[in-house]
Amino acid sequence: MHTADMLIHVHPELDAQARSALEKRIMGCIGVDCAEFDHHAHPHAMIVKYDPDEIQGMQILNIVRTIDPVASRVGL
Repeated sequence: MHTADMLIHVHPELDAQARSALEKRIMGCIGVDCAEFDHHAHPHAMIVKYDPDEIQGMQILNIVRTIDPVASRVGL
């Protein structure tokens, strides 16, 4: 299994409940190993670890954009 990391920035007004729901939704995707916000230091940045052979980064970003249309992918 290959792994890749992606950092996704969401709108600052996305509340804690919506961020938690987003983590769960992304974690439910096949190929995603981890999806989490750093709720203290960077509450609007979600790191996603995934297998690019199973799911593409743009697929993950598009799922996030269903919750937050202005979400953006940040290069690592």
